[in-house]
Amino acid sequence: MKLFTRTALVLAALAVAAAPAAAKPKASAKPLSVTPGTRYLALGDSVTFGYMESNVVPAPNYHNAATFFGYPEIAGAALHIKVANAACSGETSSSLINPKAQSNGCENSPGNPSVGYRTQFPLHVKYKGSQLAFALSYLKAHKNVSLVSLMIGANDFFVCQETSADGCATTAEQNAVAAKVTANIHTILGSIRKKAHYTGQIAIVNYYSLNYSVPAVNAQSQLLNKTQDAAAKPYHVIIADGYGELQKATAHFGGSTCQAGLITELNNTPGTCGIHPTYAGQSLLALSLEKAITL
Repeated sequence: MKLFTRTALVLAALAVAAAPAAAKPKASAKPLSVTPGTRYLALGDSVTFGYMESNVVPAPNYHNAATFFGYPEIAGAALHIKVANAACSGETSSSLINPKAQSNGCENSPGNPSVGYRTQFPLHVKYKGSQLAFALSYLKAHKNVSLVSLMIGANDFFVCQETSADGCATTAEQNAVAAKVTANIHTILGSIRKKAHYTGQIAIVNYYSLNYSVPAVNAQSQLLNKTQDAAAKPYHVIIADGYGELQKATAHFGGSTCQAGLITELNNTPGTCGIHPTYAGQSLLALSLEKAITL
């Protein structure tokens, strides 16, 4: 998964993010409280997984998923709840539903239909089929799940950038991606509510900005967050403001997420950073989740 790097992805795409409207689920019984001993199911891409680039120090051990700590593991430890982190690096909103759909490095990659992270390395939990299928089976098998989180959509835009001749520069292309993400989030959350009959808390975790001092970079993350939030609204969700938590932490660093030590530093180019959160960045995403939930 990558966060946006192309300034052409502007807020115009948000115009379709809230459509089509989904049927609002009926009010359900009082959900299970997030208390010690309950379970937490985390869904998403590489940020949720805890992925780090290969050229960080120390070098990641991709063959041992337990060495990666994303915000779900950090929040789970703080809340004393059992975590099932089903996230896959490179997952798109489409491939989360159908593993044969185009991903950005989970099951497949643009230009390479048979190679992805999941085909080479283990995930935190082992399953066949789609991430959504696992989620539904997990929720049906475990009645003490008190929290589900979802963070998805960034890779959809990157696939558009990597597969379109103009790098997904047009408003029409961006609108089409936002509409696809919206429809897929409806499918994901609708299935969780209606097929798995899950009545507990669902949290949408917002993406951070790679550089809070650059308005165009902020707009890219804000577009994605607003798309996620609008699509999820009919499903009685809570919003974890990961964007805001990391922004506050950059205040003494001129808004630089990199200088604040919140995203990975790359060892091949001193002073430059990658796009994935460090442990400090993941801790702030976990904090945003902890603030949003009802205990």
